[in-house]
Amino acid sequence: MTFSIDRRMLLGAGAALAAGTVLPTMAQTPPTLRFAAVFSDKDIRADMMKMFAKDIEADYKIDMFLNSTLFRQGTELVALQRDNLEMGNIAPQDISKQVPAWSLLTSAYLFRDPEHLTKFFASDLGAQMKKMVEDQLKVKILGPTFFGTRHVGLKTKKRIGTPADLAGVKLRMPPGDTWQMLGRSLGANPTPMAYAETYTGLQTGAIDGQDNPLPNVQNMKFNEVMSQIVLTSHLVAFDLLTVNMKTWQAMAPAKQRSFQAAADKAIAWSTAEHQKREAELADSFRKQGLEVYVPNINAFRDYAQKAYLASDDAKNWPPGMLDKINAMK
Repeated sequence: MTFSIDRRMLLGAGAALAAGTVLPTMAQTPPTLRFAAVFSDKDIRADMMKMFAKDIEADYKIDMFLNSTLFRQGTELVALQRDNLEMGNIAPQDISKQVPAWSLLTSAYLFRDPEHLTKFFASDLGAQMKKMVEDQLKVKILGPTFFGTRHVGLKTKKRIGTPADLAGVKLRMPPGDTWQMLGRSLGANPTPMAYAETYTGLQTGAIDGQDNPLPNVQNMKFNEVMSQIVLTSHLVAFDLLTVNMKTWQAMAPAKQRSFQAAADKAIAWSTAEHQKREAELADSFRKQGLEVYVPNINAFRDYAQKAYLASDDAKNWPPGMLDKINAMK
């Protein structure tokens, strides 16, 4: 019976072709790209990725894994390198562990604002730094995902004016030497702790404070377990939207262009949304009863820059790159 049905089907198909009839074709399902990130679904960057996914849905399906649910924080880059992950939102601090020259881009008080950050990555200087990652790590950087300017938030009510006032303060920083260096450059005692554990760490007193942009403070509800926010503005915070090089190189040039264009559009939208929210949150936190104030920024900047220039990290920075970044208008 099976043979006769198959035979009839084949005869019918042959007749249809002979008559010039167009047979229906099976629609191809776009390949799935897994995306991993530490941020939550409440983050503006989650909406950024939804926008990106919508724009490329004809070619690819994006499967998002947020809150470090697929890979724990700091391991996403290795997963990309090992072809265990197609896309990730990667911290530049993680890149600097393998490409020491990148520690420059993680140093305090380097970029003035998001515009300065965006201009750098679009420049020849930025292309030089991105090529290091492509050549050495085999990961393609689509662009920097700005997520706010980092400030210090504390459970203690001690007022902070200069780095000396942070001496002995257990300041939560993400794991990794580069992050610990950032904490020390502020005068604090950096304490490594995963992002998802920070709320409980503040609540129990395991840490005295944390450093994050204001939108992150709101997303993770850190304001519930802090008494003050010190607007140190020590780092224009960004991660990097990346794609596994094997995945990137498998794309036809036209698909690469549309993929990059979709990323550029989503990143620009996300940057504008973060800036808008930052402007609103300082007043919002004040109304909730937190002290929100600006310390002696010049004292923090001088202390931080001296700490970095005296560190081993600075020996790995590309010659003249710091001065060129500072000179960008």
